[in-house]
Amino acid sequence: MSCCDTPAGLLPFETALSRLLAEIHPIATQQTVELGQSIGRVLAEPVISRVNVPPYTNSAMDGYAIHLTEPAAASYRLIGRCLAGHPFEQTVAPGECVRIMTGAQLPPGANCVVMQENATLLDDETVAFSDGLVLDRNIRHAGEDISAGATVYDAGHCINTADIAVFAALGIASVSVKRQLKVALLASGDELKLPGTTLNPGELYESNRPAIHAMLTRMGIEVRDFGIIADDKEQLKSAFLSAAEDCDAIITTGGVSVGEADYTKDILTEIGEVNFWKLAIKPGKPVAFGRIGPAVFFGLPGNPVSALVTFHQLAVPALKKMQGHEQIHYPTQTAIAASDFKTSPGRTDFQRGILFHDDQGRLAVRSTGAQGSHMLTSLTRANGYVILAPQTEPVRTGDLVKVQWFDALLG
Repeated sequence: MSCCDTPAGLLPFETALSRLLAEIHPIATQQTVELGQSIGRVLAEPVISRVNVPPYTNSAMDGYAIHLTEPAAASYRLIGRCLAGHPFEQTVAPGECVRIMTGAQLPPGANCVVMQENATLLDDETVAFSDGLVLDRNIRHAGEDISAGATVYDAGHCINTADIAVFAALGIASVSVKRQLKVALLASGDELKLPGTTLNPGELYESNRPAIHAMLTRMGIEVRDFGIIADDKEQLKSAFLSAAEDCDAIITTGGVSVGEADYTKDILTEIGEVNFWKLAIKPGKPVAFGRIGPAVFFGLPGNPVSALVTFHQLAVPALKKMQGHEQIHYPTQTAIAASDFKTSPGRTDFQRGILFHDDQGRLAVRSTGAQGSHMLTSLTRANGYVILAPQTEPVRTGDLVKVQWFDALLG
């Protein structure tokens, strides 16, 4: 098998992602939400400032606002004081100054603020300055940060915490965002049990659904949690049909392989459509993508690392496109391998790595160790992926590799 060969029946990862995204369309409906409910939501319209930020020219320091001329005066007559929220409206003439506090509006005529540490009171009405007599020093100008009429955010921007402060500074109390996605989530498997219960022989705790639920919530998505469904074809079929009635997408984990109790692909073929099933990717070869009615369907593997990696690399970009994000692809960089990496001929391998800068300031990466699809610690120890293209030759220490930092969903 050459470096470009793909095992029979396996769809290359890049092809699968392109086909998947081609099937996805952003939701058109939008709603207005208050700022406190807008974190993680996607703007439906551009945000254009109606005001300047700051709204008026003000002082950056506690000190004295002066009318500076050349040459500077030896001392200045103190004519008043100016506090935040209480402007001094009299014009400051050459040779005059006003006591001013941080954030207070600069009085008319003032063109310099001297910090109080450089001031000496000669008497109740006279101030001398030892330093800082520079035109425009310690002054914040109106609109210096954001000017009225400026486009602050484009449609498709995902709102974060810092954005809330910007909206508030603009006087915006609510924003127009894309309608919140609703995603159905379920896990299938007779061996799966809820955390907190007692395990019987042959059982294990179900970890995929809680982790994916957390990531969906962090994306601002409403989750309809169907819990754990037994390995029963009719129960699974009923759950899929119920989810498709009012959800934009359905995400399942487990049941997509070729075992006797793996029914997902058969059910999807029967009641919906299958776009692809097996991918040339590691971890996570058995991945089903299709539709049930209008709902997009993602059938992820049951192994925990496989489920989280395929969700992150395939489902997240698709969901972001549905949400209307302006940026849906993960950026990659080139790093120096600080350890050897085994490769998987014919499959794109998303190994978990620790990215760091070496003694020469170069980006480097080392493996987290064993990369089994069941080993969650390979994820918890990592801060990024080492993306190894389908090839036969292993990566040696010192080789260049493609890496991808974990984003906030995994980091």
